[in-house]
Amino acid sequence: MTKAFVIGGTRFIGRHLIEELLTHGDDVTIFNRGRHENPFADEPDVDHVTGDRTDRESLEDAAQAVAPDIVFDMVAYHPGAVEHATRVFADADAYVYVSSGAAYAAEEVPKREGETPLEPCSPAQATDDMPETYGNRKAAGDRAVFEAAEQGVNAMAVRPPIVYGPHDYTERLAYWLHRIENEERIVVPGDGTNLWQRAYVEDVARGLRLVAKRGTPGEAYNVGDRNAVTLDRMVELAARALETDVDVVHASNRELSVADLDAEAFPLYRPYPHLLSTAKIAALGWDSTPVETAMARTVTDFQESSRTGIENGPDRDAEERVLAVLDTL
Repeated sequence: MTKAFVIGGTRFIGRHLIEELLTHGDDVTIFNRGRHENPFADEPDVDHVTGDRTDRESLEDAAQAVAPDIVFDMVAYHPGAVEHATRVFADADAYVYVSSGAAYAAEEVPKREGETPLEPCSPAQATDDMPETYGNRKAAGDRAVFEAAEQGVNAMAVRPPIVYGPHDYTERLAYWLHRIENEERIVVPGDGTNLWQRAYVEDVARGLRLVAKRGTPGEAYNVGDRNAVTLDRMVELAARALETDVDVVHASNRELSVADLDAEAFPLYRPYPHLLSTAKIAALGWDSTPVETAMARTVTDFQESSRTGIENGPDRDAEERVLAVLDTL
């Protein structure tokens, strides 16, 4: 039985990863602060060690006590944390760092591992917590993985774009699901062809495990929906899963300005296409869930929850002001 050590994460990606590991008969130890409900509290094959990964001694003590075969680092947000973890778990069969598609610096379509440049990261950026430097810090974490691999550590990185699916506490997609479920007409920024690839959470979990088992040390692997959909297509899939109809009204920045909005005020909108090549992880035997199935599962979870995502985008009053103006044109 493989001993897996998951640093952080019982809320979303980590929760699905643990379910994936259990499905394959792995023994799991969770290491986190214990600030959120543990859905695996009654699972005999899941142990829980309470600790803060920013406390280096705490992480070192847990590593010595557990002696894991494979390690998944879900909450490393600074390169120093990755550097330390790769030293602590230098003898593990695999250390897998959860990076991000935000680590890429160039607007290439698609973005490819080892080809598309990564974001730079200054010493000041490496230690701050600003959202604007998230990609810089993730890229620096990737470089720490590569350097560790050069020293003989079996370290690898996985780069997903925005992740969605059941238990998504970020509620970015929930904003759209709530609108579609409750309104007959909604505003979609731009012309609806905006393309920001997403990754279904169960596929990310499966990819993490495959990289740990079959990946090559020193490599990074993109993981995302292989059928990337536009914003309009996402709305269409969501409406179908919600068994409703919605009238989509497109609005330019000029039209949105009547409510003091712009396109980027809406979640999951990006002005330039963001698409990651997934050929490399597919070569390990990975594939993604059909987007229709992924959306249906996401919607079922949404309807069983109290999530609305309304704080992630424009309020309905602002949207109605835009609709009113567009009706006069």
